[in-house]
Amino acid sequence: MIRKAIEKVISEDMSGIWSILSQEEKRIIADNFTIHNFKKNELIYTENEDPEYLWCLLKGKVKIFKDGIGGRQQILRLIRPVQYFGYRAYFARERYVSSTQAFEPSVLGAIPMDVVESLISKNIRIAWFFIHELSRNLGNSDSRIVNLTQKHIRGRLAEALIVLRDSYGYEDDNMTLKIYMSREDLANLSNMTTSNAIRTLSGFVDDKLIVVDGRNIRIINEHLLRKISKFG
Repeated sequence: MIRKAIEKVISEDMSGIWSILSQEEKRIIADNFTIHNFKKNELIYTENEDPEYLWCLLKGKVKIFKDGIGGRQQILRLIRPVQYFGYRAYFARERYVSSTQAFEPSVLGAIPMDVVESLISKNIRIAWFFIHELSRNLGNSDSRIVNLTQKHIRGRLAEALIVLRDSYGYEDDNMTLKIYMSREDLANLSNMTTSNAIRTLSGFVDDKLIVVDGRNIRIINEHLLRKISKFG
């Protein structure tokens, strides 16, 4: 099981961290690699916990979120296979400031952060890998803050749908989003109330931008949806 999981990471992440590891470093990771299965909606780690692992999503979908006022969530980032997460707090020497949860049954690999830190101290290319990842995530977060606070409701929801499309892609029909989100999660991703998300979603249906069937969302006019996302 672990061998197959590592082979999956290597095959799907040749341009990432695995391409800069020596054979000995890969062996060390393999010896310390563990597999974890999470059920739908199960928490992976929570705010204020001490960080222990570098997590890698192997199968499924994961959200990083933060609880706000009145228990309302704000989804900060979506994780897709094969992406790494959960390491920022360790490098900052602080506890987690957000939580993660599985959208659906998911399989994750974990490597103890002290093992990662040991590898970094011996291979500067690994350090540069994490600097690049952290810098990119920070840039994306900066853009998200502006978009979620300055765009109108239509622009925010359109952006959320485009984020879902870019993160998880389409089903075989090349139209249906390959993720099935509750209206509440869609609202939490768009920084709006659930009622506003439902109303705006209905407006997109009326405008023939999308078709909604339960939790299935089929994008009919991606070009116009991207335009609304950009200028909304």
